[in-house]
Amino acid sequence: MKLVVSADGHLTWNGGKLACALGRSGRRRDKVEGDGATPVGCFALKTVYYRADRLAVPATRLPLIAIEPQMGWCDDPSHADYNRPVRLPHPASCETLWRDDGVYDVVVVLGHNDDPPVPGLGSAIFLHVARPGFEPTEGCVALPLADLLAVLAECGPGDQLVVAA
Repeated sequence: MKLVVSADGHLTWNGGKLACALGRSGRRRDKVEGDGATPVGCFALKTVYYRADRLAVPATRLPLIAIEPQMGWCDDPSHADYNRPVRLPHPASCETLWRDDGVYDVVVVLGHNDDPPVPGLGSAIFLHVARPGFEPTEGCVALPLADLLAVLAECGPGDQLVVAA
């Protein structure tokens, strides 16, 4: 299955159409670290991280990992762990996956700049929970929690998210 994200901020899948949030700088083919843009391209849905203390195990055929307080994601292009999950505290700059705001209550890792990661081409590009009012992301794609869970219920290995140019 392909989840297709359009330029006007909608995600279509299996005949459905949902509003989504994109990066604060729009979409870019030439994504770089810190630019605030959602990368254009086709990305595998890899792994779902979720807050087991806040919600039930999401229904999906994708691999699942419960988020723990010491989990992070390295966003430092100069570090060997760049664009990889890490344990906190960590010596390099990292995103904290255990957040108070609920944005990472469900996080789908996208196959962007990960095989292998190239320093500076973008890290921590996820499909995650949208902020109220669809506030722009730092480069991710975000859906309201109920919509994200509904989409994940139909996802499995080999499925992809496509961000249109």
